[in-house]
Amino acid sequence: MPSAHDGNPSSSIEAQASKVDEEPAAGNQRIFSGTSHWMIASACVAYSAFHLLVLNVWPLETWAFRLSHLGGGLVLGFLIFAANTTDGTAAGRRSILDRLTLALAAAGTLYGFAMIAVIWGNWFLQQSAIPPSWAVKSFGIPLFGGAALAIVHGWIFPDRRRGRTSPADILLAIASAAAVGYVIFFARQLQLRAGMPIAQPADMWAAMTGVILIAELTRRLAGLALVIIAGVFVAYAFLGPWLPGVLEHRGYDAKRFFSYIFTDNGILGAPIAISSTYIILFVIFAAFLQASKVGEYFVNVAFAVAGHRRGGPAKVAVFASGLMGMINGTSAGNVVATGSLTIPLMKRVGYRPQTAASVEAAASTGGQIMPPIMGAGAFIMAEITGIPYLEIVYAAIIPAIIYFMSVYFMVDIAAQKFNMTGLPRSELPKLGLLLRQIYLFTPIVVLIYALFAGYSVIRCGTLAMITAAVVSWLTPHRMGPKQFFVALELGARMTLQLVAVCAAAGIIVGVIALTGIGSRFSAVLLGLADQSQILALFFAMCVSIVLGMGMPTTAAYAVAASVIAPGIINLGVEPLTAHFFIFYFAVISAITPPVALAAYAGAALAGSDPMKTSMESFKIGLAAFIVPYMFFYSDAMLLDGGPLEILHVTVTAMIGVYLLSAAVQGWFFGKASAAVRVGLLLGGLSMIEGGWLTDLIGVTLAICTYLVQKFAVKHQSARL
Repeated sequence: MPSAHDGNPSSSIEAQASKVDEEPAAGNQRIFSGTSHWMIASACVAYSAFHLLVLNVWPLETWAFRLSHLGGGLVLGFLIFAANTTDGTAAGRRSILDRLTLALAAAGTLYGFAMIAVIWGNWFLQQSAIPPSWAVKSFGIPLFGGAALAIVHGWIFPDRRRGRTSPADILLAIASAAAVGYVIFFARQLQLRAGMPIAQPADMWAAMTGVILIAELTRRLAGLALVIIAGVFVAYAFLGPWLPGVLEHRGYDAKRFFSYIFTDNGILGAPIAISSTYIILFVIFAAFLQASKVGEYFVNVAFAVAGHRRGGPAKVAVFASGLMGMINGTSAGNVVATGSLTIPLMKRVGYRPQTAASVEAAASTGGQIMPPIMGAGAFIMAEITGIPYLEIVYAAIIPAIIYFMSVYFMVDIAAQKFNMTGLPRSELPKLGLLLRQIYLFTPIVVLIYALFAGYSVIRCGTLAMITAAVVSWLTPHRMGPKQFFVALELGARMTLQLVAVCAAAGIIVGVIALTGIGSRFSAVLLGLADQSQILALFFAMCVSIVLGMGMPTTAAYAVAASVIAPGIINLGVEPLTAHFFIFYFAVISAITPPVALAAYAGAALAGSDPMKTSMESFKIGLAAFIVPYMFFYSDAMLLDGGPLEILHVTVTAMIGVYLLSAAVQGWFFGKASAAVRVGLLLGGLSMIEGGWLTDLIGVTLAICTYLVQKFAVKHQSARL
């Protein structure tokens, strides 16, 4: 039976895929071997298996499950990811300060851990829910101090060896287990006293330790930006009495604040709730597709369909990112998954490195608005708004199509403008052979069918995962015990960044809830907008993009929804429209300079300048910026209307983004003059509202512009 590679086994595409698989991980991720590898891999497998077991077979109390998810993620994160870039440099001789700092960190951390062990041991051995008071009172300061010293030690005395975990990071893993272990043990009491004057000092020290550990892991996995933003919010909780105007609040002492922030009002709130259920489930599903080579089939299909067309590899990036976005849904993850193949091929047919990276970044960003998974955005939106998940997925279909069409138009027009060619058919997978393996789409079909059939999201993801394993037995890449092990390990590793990011976002959301800044900011927004919905949406767009520049989309949406959405809804905008508007722009922020995470990932693959790449990716995605305003003016774009109305707004939206794409590229069946570009721009903008009159104006402008352009091109050809 042919494999997913049999479209053309000798093609350069296949060779590049093999090369990518062989490349070692970069950055601060450690590469283990031998016994260390199997120990870490087994821990990752246990982490994934634990979640699958709890979600499907053995339900666990909510707080205990979320804390286990967070604690396990922290432990694995510190064991796998170093404090700094690992370049294999051999460790030198330790200085006295190095040894002293490490010794103090070890003393504090191990003492704190020992006290938590005493508390749990007392419960196991004596079945007593009342722990020794001396253990409870004495663990906090040593544990916090030891963890803080271990973090500082990693900054000052970096261990750049790739093959082993540094002693400081082992201490951080131990501190994570201790802090989370305390909160799990006292979960019932904390639910009653957290954030209250009766909160205990031990509650504060455990929570403070957890907060600094979350901040450090977030720095390692997602960069400083989100950590700084979370730090500003934490500082705001204490500095409120001295701040002016709308920012002023009464302030909170450390005991009340930190005990409050480590509850389901903060760190254990909606982001971690989604991370511990839907996100990890679908990340493991994506890992199953990768381990079974089913995901690779999606990319091969995209190459077979579009690889030979003008600018073929760029169009492949659009198609492949759409397909991978169904299961992946992270901007940077999509860039790496598809860009490792498409970027080198785009460069080969004539694209500049920064253009190749920009196209891939803009295309991959759409993965987060691509149903049914939407990069966890749909799950968080459902959690925050109470709108059924299925309704959100329905609403996302047309905006996602319009987004990918806008990127496709930009790519196609650029290919016309610069006379880009496609790849030779001889180097591409054969579509006919790939169609014989169309059963490899079964996991996606099962997922979508189960969702629309009314099964729970957890059940749908599990069924799709099982289907991927079963389908693999129809190919040479059968999933046996080893492949299951690899998939579960990969799923855990892919989840760690999202665990850290969601926990950090929970800190911000907790501060917003505690201080009430969200409602006050909404009041200011309403005042500035002066009851104008469109002006309020413009402010919402700006805030969503700015937040998204500094943090991943999931966190940016969660924070923006807490701060902005209530004000917009109070102006009469439908909750689904308001939240989807905010989410859409939080997604687009991944290609908006100066901090464009998806563009930076593409620049790393292409070897281009990150800032120039982010500017060009912004240009390529520019036409998509009008899409949220389209569904604000017309609910039919969110599938809220009759069939004729939905068809009308979809067609006119496509025409609108095409006109805008042509205006941005300066090419409309030939080089466009300034006047033609203005006409195209006005025609595209006229399509935003979705009304018959404005659409008629837009179509009229488009026809007039076409006639003018046709005459200009004909006149120019005659002169030549």
